[in-house]
This record gives sequence, structure tokens and C-alpha cells, in this order.
Amino acid sequence: MPELSHETERRGALPLGLAEVTGPSMVPTLYHGDRLVVHYGARIRPGHVIVLRHPFQQDLLVVKRAVQRREGGWWVRGDNTRAGGDSTDYGVVPEDLVLGRVRFRYRPRDPAQRGVLPVLGWALSAARPVLSVRPASWRLRAR
Repeated sequence: MPELSHETERRGALPLGLAEVTGPSMVPTLYHGDRLVVHYGARIRPGHVIVLRHPFQQDLLVVKRAVQRREGGWWVRGDNTRAGGDSTDYGVVPEDLVLGRVRFRYRPRDPAQRGVLPVLGWALSAARPVLSVRPASWRLRAR
């Protein structure tokens, strides 16, 4: 169930941090080993990919998609519905446990990729913004 291996603390006035994904719950949007740029304190809307503290184990950070704001917080789901570990297991996540929004993801370069063409191929495909999904998507329906 762990989704993020670590959190980079906010430094100074810039509310950005880095995190690394572990686990399959956000496949196909995010994969194990992806690195994330997290915008702490960002406004959250349905469809955004967010970082939050696990409601029952608050030293554990997870990444999920915000589906719906409900009384008491957010209903969150993983994009990989078979992986579990979301609001279907632990209910609504209190607003104060939501840390921020994922803005960008990149995949680390394989050290075996050497030479101009492999590195160029990696550079063109490794980084992308993490986009919102329409809340009405069948994958995001709250139960």
C-alpha cells in the first residue's frame, strides 16, 4: 500500500518538493520509480492527483486522485482500481491530511542508457505534467 518513499520538506517560500512513487495503485498514470514534483498547499479540485498522509498511519504518504469533496474531507481513489488502498478502504480523508497536488512526474534515466540517441530518447519521453481527469470518468466514481 505505500505509495511514496519520501517527502522533501518545503524550503523557504517555494512550496515545492520531490517524492518517489512506490507501488502500483496509480498505474497507468504513475509507475513504481517515478519521481514527482509536488506543489504543497495547492488548491485541490476533483480529478487532481494529490499527496496525502494515510489516515491510519500518518507517517506514510500516499498519492491518489481526488474524486469528490465530501463532508469531512476528500474521497480519493487510485487509478488502478485493483490495487486498493484508497477511500474504499479507509473512507473520507480529512482535509488537514491532504498535503498538495502533483504537478509533474519524471522517470529516472537508466544508467545503461549511454550515448546521444538513448539519452535524447529518454529526455523526450521521461518528463510530463500530471494532468487532471474529468471527475465524471468511470474510473473515478465514488462509492
